[in-house]
Amino acid sequence: MPKIIVYNNDTDRMETYYRGLTESMPYNTNRTLTVREFRGASNSDTLWTTKRTMTSWNRQRELYGSPIPVGYAFRRPWEGGHSGQSQHYAGTAFDVGQLWTNAQRATLRASAESSGLWSYVEPVSISPTWVHFDRRQSPPACTTGGYPTLRRGSLSVYVLIAQDDLNTLGFATGGLDGIFGARTYNAVRAYQASRNLGIDGIIGCNTWRSLQENVLGSGRTSTTLD
Repeated sequence: MPKIIVYNNDTDRMETYYRGLTESMPYNTNRTLTVREFRGASNSDTLWTTKRTMTSWNRQRELYGSPIPVGYAFRRPWEGGHSGQSQHYAGTAFDVGQLWTNAQRATLRASAESSGLWSYVEPVSISPTWVHFDRRQSPPACTTGGYPTLRRGSLSVYVLIAQDDLNTLGFATGGLDGIFGARTYNAVRAYQASRNLGIDGIIGCNTWRSLQENVLGSGRTSTTLD
């Protein structure tokens, strides 16, 4: 049964749920998003997202008023399939409507843009055959977008990405919990030393780029944790 880690934005806590593939995602209402739909093409039984993402989905579904078919939502970095600092790896993004008509996609995109629910709605010029919207955290570490800066004490789905990257590359964080504690800090410093990066234990733009470049699509390793 899949394990789903949720960052609760209201309480600033990480929560863990176990749900069957046909059950609703945590914080989803009216069963408009099952675990299977959210997991999509991923083969992982450990997933993560945020409460804010789920509540945005709930409201978007209400506004649209009809089912929204999800093509892609969650992936783990070592599974690949998306760009370097994609919000799909954070569990905060949806690519939907791949089998719809252009008119249907245009209606949903307009609804998403006007709703104020999403941090980013991709323009049609970038994704003409699907609709992408996400609930990313800002500001990004890199000026071109992507993930926020992380340091000791951070708590988020982005810490989960970093821990997943580090563990997969053989730098043990002691767990996969979304909490940037002492072991994650030491793993970051060890990784930075191995890649000739500034050794400060902070995951900023350069460390994020390095981690993702080395992990994306690499596949599960013997040190990957769930």
